[in-house]
Amino acid sequence: MKKKRKAIVSTGAVLIVFCIVFVLISRLLRPKYMTDLEEGSFISQYYREAGGHDVIFLGDCEVYANFSPMELYRNNGITAYVRGTPQQLVWMSYYVAEETFRYETPRVLVFNVNAMRYSEPVSEAYNRLTIDKMRWSGSKAGMILASMTEGEQFLSYVFPILRYHSRFDKLTQEDFTYLFRERDNTFNGFQLHTEVVPEGMFPVKKVLADYQFGDICYEYLDKIRLLCEENGTELILVKAPSLYPYWYEEYDEQIREYAAQHGLAFYNFVERTEEIGLDFARDTYDGGYHLNLFGAEKLSRYFGDILAEKHGAADHRQDPETAPVYDKKLEMYDEVIRERMRAEENEENQ
Repeated sequence: MKKKRKAIVSTGAVLIVFCIVFVLISRLLRPKYMTDLEEGSFISQYYREAGGHDVIFLGDCEVYANFSPMELYRNNGITAYVRGTPQQLVWMSYYVAEETFRYETPRVLVFNVNAMRYSEPVSEAYNRLTIDKMRWSGSKAGMILASMTEGEQFLSYVFPILRYHSRFDKLTQEDFTYLFRERDNTFNGFQLHTEVVPEGMFPVKKVLADYQFGDICYEYLDKIRLLCEENGTELILVKAPSLYPYWYEEYDEQIREYAAQHGLAFYNFVERTEEIGLDFARDTYDGGYHLNLFGAEKLSRYFGDILAEKHGAADHRQDPETAPVYDKKLEMYDEVIRERMRAEENEENQ
């Protein structure tokens, strides 16, 4: 009996050690997204900030590059977080929204409609930038199943070692430095760019064979809308003011019709660039695809006024609990901006 018990204990100990080693190796091999492809870490940074946001943004690079929660707070006292990730497709936004409601119930959820143009997953690489660092839940499982491209396996998301086992000879110092910790590289989900690259040349605007958004996009847009209704959250649709890829009038008509049908607000900021004060000779960091800091702050001030005046977003600048936290964030935000501006000025003078 004692021998049997000892054998069971020994076997259990071996299994525990194996599991620990397996988890450690999996963590080591999984990309850290801290200095290389840092957009892959945006999804997990939210968990350290979850709760207390009046406004949540969902969407792709058109939200995390174009809307600054710090400027929303500075100008209007609005507490906001951008839960944007690269190539965040409509079904991904739904599962991010579903997960968000487990942590908090925002007054407003803002969805950028650019993703409506995509009816199929784009690539595993983009999938990984959203999914890899998402916490395990039914929402993550649903996102994986909805997003997998041909040849992908669900288990490779459950056990990252199955996907990244070949990274052993590609490990860098980053993999060891951030094995058990992360650093924030956004301000409430906003990716800060101070570079200035004026508007460039774009391909000729093509006539498309079909402008109709896919059924799956409408299916998940409906799910986002119903999820908001169930939680008493107002859904606002927006189109960020990028110059390319082109936002066709036929796209716009479909969103306007959907918004009118369901009583939703829709703001197409592509049409309002002059009113916002955007200058694409100065307010973009990549030739017009996305806004830089200067453009994002203009857009955020403009939209912040709309959120406050038309959608009841509260001003928290005198809130004894919120104000000290956000005032400290603003100090850090402004200091980072000053440092980057000094670095760019020094580089220009060399």
